[in-house]
Amino acid sequence: MKRLVYIIVFGAVSLNVLSQQDPKFSQNMFLAPFYNPGAAGSSDKICLAAAFRNQWTGLPDAPVTTAFTANMPVHLLGRTHGIGLTLMNDNLAFNNDFLVSAVYAFRIDLGQGSLGIGANLGLANQALTPDWNGADIITPDTDDAIPKNGGSIFGFDMGLGAFYNTDNLYVGVSITHLNQTSFDYPEDVAESKLIRHYYLMAGYNIQLANPMFEIMPSLMVQTDGRSNLIYLNTNLRYNKRFWGGVSYSVGGALTALFGIEMMNGIKIGYSYDFELSPLLKYNSGSHEITVRYCFDLSVDKSPQKYKSIRFL
Repeated sequence: MKRLVYIIVFGAVSLNVLSQQDPKFSQNMFLAPFYNPGAAGSSDKICLAAAFRNQWTGLPDAPVTTAFTANMPVHLLGRTHGIGLTLMNDNLAFNNDFLVSAVYAFRIDLGQGSLGIGANLGLANQALTPDWNGADIITPDTDDAIPKNGGSIFGFDMGLGAFYNTDNLYVGVSITHLNQTSFDYPEDVAESKLIRHYYLMAGYNIQLANPMFEIMPSLMVQTDGRSNLIYLNTNLRYNKRFWGGVSYSVGGALTALFGIEMMNGIKIGYSYDFELSPLLKYNSGSHEITVRYCFDLSVDKSPQKYKSIRFL
């Protein structure tokens, strides 16, 4: 088992050296601003969202990822803008990545909805704390590309995106890590780079004959030009407060999703991934929790019924 763990961990780190994948979230349909800066300000409220993912539970040193987004519309000089903040921490074995970005979007009324054209600029940090004690198969002496000493390296990160949404529809395209910043470790041959990623997101709310029910199918395609991920999702929502559904990542996992919107407007979602890859034998699945909340700062208005916002 110990040998298997080292093989898996080194395989993941090797992929990071060649092509670092953005972290995976099964509930991506609820985290649009995390992937697309054009989604900033797409709601008329201040929206906060946080996600925590524990992947491949039971496998030592498996990925643990946390993300947070905040965004709001701003009206200035007769125009509507969106501003926001994105944070991400991704921990895999002795590799720890952190990213913080400021987000801006210029919003335009278009048809029955609005179009946001946005950009994000931030700081990325990659920290390596390698510990090869007990590694009887793979060691730094076997390959110059394996980091020996590690370190903590910073670099700038940029992204672009366009996001269109109406009451029942959203479509977005975006690019992350536009500048493909590199992390060079002193005294090590190993070099890691944030490879440019491309995203397509789309979703639609279908109102059923019974007004208490609606179906919310969505799609996300992620590619870095070398590998591709396709997520197919369908949720059934009841009374705009309870939802459940399934998600399938092609060649990856089958996911069950559940969620509830509390009376105060806080939305809590949970998903469980059933692994479909050969790793199925060595873990007990992946768990993910999301918490989302949208609110209005206006204090001079009478209380209004909370309007459910599908994406933040």
